Amino acid sequence: MRSTGSSSRPSVPSNNYVKRDNFRRQWPGWILSPPIAGSQQDPRAVCFKIEGSWTRGDVGDRELVRSLIQSDMPDMIFHLAANSSVSHELLWEHQHTILKGTLNILECVYEFSPRSAVFITGSGLQFENKGEPIKATDPFFAGDCYSMARIQSVYAARYYREKGMTVKTGYLFHHDSPFRKARHLNRMIVDAAQAVKKGKKTELEIGDITVEKEFGYAGDIAKGIFQLMQQNELQEACIGTGKAWPVEKWLDTCFSLAGANWKDHVRIGTDFVPSFKRLVADPSDMEKIGWKAEVDIETLANLMMNS
Repeated sequence: MRSTGSSSRPSVPSNNYVKRDNFRRQWPGWILSPPIAGSQQDPRAVCFKIEGSWTRGDVGDRELVRSLIQSDMPDMIFHLAANSSVSHELLWEHQHTILKGTLNILECVYEFSPRSAVFITGSGLQFENKGEPIKATDPFFAGDCYSMARIQSVYAARYYREKGMTVKTGYLFHHDSPFRKARHLNRMIVDAAQAVKKGKKTELEIGDITVEKEFGYAGDIAKGIFQLMQQNELQEACIGTGKAWPVEKWLDTCFSLAGANWKDHVRIGTDFVPSFKRLVADPSDMEKIGWKAEVDIETLANLMMNS
């Protein structure tokens, strides 16, 4: 949640970072530069951290959410919290963080800060997936507990939109940055390639490398989110690169940057059953409003390998 001290949504400056003195309070966390300055030339120019301590809390805690929204009445609120896993063991966590968090934010905005614009995160995983580019208008499919919670939160967003609130939903696809946690496959591959580059003996076991997905850059996606928040007519959109690559391409790219052949260091396991064979966005709605992913898979790999 971010507050700018004005009663209406702020316009997006064309070239400058958001200055801290534009904010009524020093909200802890990351302030993204709208539009995000990242590009293929300098994709790291994405955000800066406000000085001061972090406010940590549970978005599923309605009292905490109420106190923050009621006291600061932010211009924009972004609900990005989630554990991106389809494991059934996370059923109640997803219900708490994704669905209850969404309801807490939307109801508190409705009660205490109706001028706040809210962004609710959706996922490409929550749609019927036949391997073709996914559109925001495609039918939903609750194939796992993560998708179910995402679908529920989208219907909550639509309900509050009908009550006159500004609520946008962006359906996100796979994206990365140097901040990616070590347990994620893309990061595991990067870490293995970095270890090989340093001369360490490394063996990594992964699953089906023919699975195709997007390799977007988080800075591009964040820019798309901000751009969607500025729209009057567009309410929901798929924010993705529109380009799918097999996991093998990521292996090739990262290990090539390490001067190595991934086949000498990676073993393909047979126990892993992927939740999809191909997952890719149709970003045409976003392209119509002037947004397009800029950082390609090679630039992303280079950025992460050098982080």
